[in-house]
Amino acid sequence: MLFNSYVFLFLFLPATLAGFQLLSLRNRRELAFLWLVVASLFFYGWWNPAYVWLILGSMGINYTIGRRLAIQAVSGAPPSRLLLTSGITFNLVLLAYYKYANFFLDNINHVVGSDIQVGAIVLPLAISFFTFQQIAYLVDAYRGETAEYSPLHYALFITFFPQLIAGPIVHHKEMMPQFGATLGTTSQWSNIAEGLTIVAIGLFKKVVLADSIAVHATPVFEAAAQGESLGFFAAWSGALAYTFQLYFDFSGYADMAIGAALMFGVRLPLNFDSPYKSVNIIDFWRRWHMTLSRFLRDYLYIALGGNRKGRSRRYVNLMATMVLGGLWHGAGWTFLIWGGLHGLYLVCNHFWRHLRSTLLGHDLKQSTWIGRGAAWFVTFIAVVVAWVFFRAASLSAAIEMLKAMFGFNGIGLAPVYETFFRHLKGGDVAGMKRDLIAAYFNDLMPTNLVLILILAVIAFAFPSTQEYMRYRRQPPAGWIAWRPNGRHALLASVFFMMSVASMNKVSEFLYFQF
Repeated sequence: MLFNSYVFLFLFLPATLAGFQLLSLRNRRELAFLWLVVASLFFYGWWNPAYVWLILGSMGINYTIGRRLAIQAVSGAPPSRLLLTSGITFNLVLLAYYKYANFFLDNINHVVGSDIQVGAIVLPLAISFFTFQQIAYLVDAYRGETAEYSPLHYALFITFFPQLIAGPIVHHKEMMPQFGATLGTTSQWSNIAEGLTIVAIGLFKKVVLADSIAVHATPVFEAAAQGESLGFFAAWSGALAYTFQLYFDFSGYADMAIGAALMFGVRLPLNFDSPYKSVNIIDFWRRWHMTLSRFLRDYLYIALGGNRKGRSRRYVNLMATMVLGGLWHGAGWTFLIWGGLHGLYLVCNHFWRHLRSTLLGHDLKQSTWIGRGAAWFVTFIAVVVAWVFFRAASLSAAIEMLKAMFGFNGIGLAPVYETFFRHLKGGDVAGMKRDLIAAYFNDLMPTNLVLILILAVIAFAFPSTQEYMRYRRQPPAGWIAWRPNGRHALLASVFFMMSVASMNKVSEFLYFQF
């Protein structure tokens, strides 16, 4: 079931919330939790009911292993490393079969000339997310950081529908104390008001902003996939269109997940914090898919040795972590290269910090505004280039895009634009106006350029949803922070109505495929 669908917005969400509130008002806490679990499984099974049994089986095995590990840790006995390893192996094998079996077999067949087949395997929805979440649970249980043993509570922790499909990836210890904590309190109703506002903002980002620019990104990447020779400006417009499509698509999902959870009294961890404002790649990964970054850091990078074994080993660990992070997103060489690129970016970023600190005695935080502006520009362009691999259907398609973006296919403008720049150089304002009018009426002023500029202003200059709601930093001076009053309710209503009016063609969130 999609967040941006009529059935979710007007049937599932109101009915689930009403049932939860009704049971809560009668102090039936456990029944309220059971209601949420059943509703969440219905939400998950809407896509394919057969895979409800998969997530139930996965939860049953992980709960059994995790409970045993937690009891061992609490009792003072050393938890079984073999049991932990068995649990993690089970999760990785499950993920590998459904997500990577065909990818690995295709490459083996290509190398050795064999023809091993396992048939078509349908990727279960959200398997990457609930698998990582349960691996984190097993490790936390092994460390003695989980004190909850109820199977109902564990089921709610995994299946809670706002975060089930595409994150955030949450920890047992940060979720379970929240369920039911605000039942019967005045904050229960303010949570609903805040949640509705955030849902409206997220829906607007997805339906009005992301889906509007998507129609300008898709044809360019499809043309590259078909081997067509793209122009310089067409390639850059397609890459930038996808850059902002993904930004507002993922940001919209993150907002809707946080808003929906808040209506049930749960504050999910932030997963998105204006990443395109980052001045370096390290900062970018502190802002983009923040809970995945946290997981990769805590359970992979640190486990590999982190930065404790010297700079060279640190760089190797960064590369390994990001390549595996790319593979987590999808079974394909494009995702591996995307992850490898970001690993290389991080290595360069850390090396530059070390070099700058050694030579100049300070880091970028003490740089001039020109230096920070240049750093932001380089970071943004590096991210855009990497997104080409993330979006492209194949390596050859990505290469076609990059060839065009770096001018290997030539750089050319429509005649009207060449005239415009000639008038600009000569200071002929009247001529410039005539050229722009001619471009507009002859359909030579592409709407994708206008949309890209609008979305760029929103992404770079506007406060984030978290700033507007005052969850993370105060809004910039001059911006109005959210208040539970009529003015902000009207604004949220306008966002919601514009979104609903634009939902003529429902499209899934991009991160649902992972």
